Amino acid sequence: MLAAQRKALILDEVSLAGARKITDLAISLGVSEVTVRRDVEALAEQGLVDKVHGGVTANSLSSTVEPPFAFNSLKEQNAKDSMAQLAAVMVRPGNAIALMGGSSVYALAKRIRDVPSITIVTNSVPVSDFFAQHPRADQTVVLTGGVRTPTDSLVGNISTEVFSRFNLDLVFMGTHGMDTDFGFSSPNLVEADTNREVIRRATKLVVLADHTKWGTRGFTSFAELAEADTVITTGGIDSEALAKLRTHVGEVLLASD
Repeated sequence: MLAAQRKALILDEVSLAGARKITDLAISLGVSEVTVRRDVEALAEQGLVDKVHGGVTANSLSSTVEPPFAFNSLKEQNAKDSMAQLAAVMVRPGNAIALMGGSSVYALAKRIRDVPSITIVTNSVPVSDFFAQHPRADQTVVLTGGVRTPTDSLVGNISTEVFSRFNLDLVFMGTHGMDTDFGFSSPNLVEADTNREVIRRATKLVVLADHTKWGTRGFTSFAELAEADTVITTGGIDSEALAKLRTHVGEVLLASD
């Protein structure tokens, strides 16, 4: 197992349980306690978890912390692929679309690389790199400038200015969390500002958020639930949460976990 995969699994287990012992993590991952301690120290240095005696706890500042793209891309992979499959059928030849940062939208990018005659505006460096590796003469890909976040997204005034120049048929966006009262949220204040500008330019907003995002609140909200035309989530969401989501959003699609 790669170090990045171990760290992603540690983040998953700690976020779900709130705290885990080093010994328990070593058993579940099938590695030595020394290896787990080294991974935990690396995560703690990045501000993603808190290291305590004999274990690790969820970060008390988690609402303002962004896990790196490399970690996020390894979490809930099957769920992200399933959500991407549902989102991909919305993209038609000739569409002008925005693909925002994050691993869920990156999974969608891989699904639509062969759709002809589309224009893609993105603030995601990984998405831009992916299309650069698989170029098509009938596709246009525009990468905004901006300040790079831990999730490899470009945000800020330059990014906002670029997005303000376009009218977009579809915007596909991930979220750090979704909540009835707080809406869709981000740990990054500047990213939230960028997202708001993009939403203003969208004919249709599609949010990709697996069930683990429900009830989570990032530092700042960038949209109310009702601003999304479609939310694609996963079957693991509980029935009460799903009912609340459907009360606020016109279309909710369930992908397999």
